[in-house]
Amino acid sequence: MMNEEKPRTESEIRQTLKDIAQHWAHPIRSPLLKTPADYELEFENVTFPSQDGVPLEAWFIPANGSDKLVICNHPMSFNRYGFPSHLEPWRSMGVLGGNDFEVDYVSDYRILHDAGYNVLTYDERNYGMSGSANGGLNSGGRFEARDVIGSLAYARSRDDLRTMSVGLFSKCNGCNATLFAMYTEPTELEDVKCLIACQPLSVGVVNARILHLLGLGDWLDQLDDEIFLAASIRFKDMRPPDWAVSVQVPTFVMQVKNDALTREDDVQAVYDNIPTDEKYLHWIENSSVRWDGYMEFQRRPQPILAWLAKHMN
Repeated sequence: MMNEEKPRTESEIRQTLKDIAQHWAHPIRSPLLKTPADYELEFENVTFPSQDGVPLEAWFIPANGSDKLVICNHPMSFNRYGFPSHLEPWRSMGVLGGNDFEVDYVSDYRILHDAGYNVLTYDERNYGMSGSANGGLNSGGRFEARDVIGSLAYARSRDDLRTMSVGLFSKCNGCNATLFAMYTEPTELEDVKCLIACQPLSVGVVNARILHLLGLGDWLDQLDDEIFLAASIRFKDMRPPDWAVSVQVPTFVMQVKNDALTREDDVQAVYDNIPTDEKYLHWIENSSVRWDGYMEFQRRPQPILAWLAKHMN
């Protein structure tokens, strides 16, 4: 958990770095405060294995008569419901960047359902109600890529889903995971029709921004060392711009332009590195709050619905 008070002594600074590293390496779970029933949606509680066997908990929300499926995942520390950042201790995780209000993704599923899409949404490993894996360690999308592949395998395993057109709506750490899956195992995603890439980010960039907000901008190398000691992975190995070179599907990238927790050039690099001509970069203006990017679809759904309609027919 990030402390809003700026540390002053070197001992306090080093303890802050250790605290940030431990929070990142071992993020706490958040509760599912809502289900599709809260939006009068029929749904199934389902479970399926990730590519490496981790049990993933999910909701399947059917749209009768539709042959289109959107698979949704979520950011770090979130789950398929969203994130209760209006409540402690989860509020303290985002308050430094102004992210202290609830993110409710279930309303997204209502919009997708009403637009004629079946929805499958799952808790990634170590989040929500899904199984623990890899010692509970975060990986910036690398381990979680196996969950992306598992969700597609599950859809192919069901007689009622296997022939559907599939689109992915992937968010932040979940978007990183999708990009890494495309980078490492592209054949597993060959039948995906399109991708909504919501706010991918490099782990080193977000941590640099956190240190800047804490007045510790000169300590990034030391934080990289602390995260390596906590999770055995370095910032250089968690860069989605490097993975975007393998994206072969029409991709709609969306991002809060002045997001206090990232840099515009990091997301621009993801977009620029996508080799397909069928891509679009949607900047969300007049905000520095990352959570506004997660709320963009329910506030202004038409651009994304138009992208899905164009590429999933």
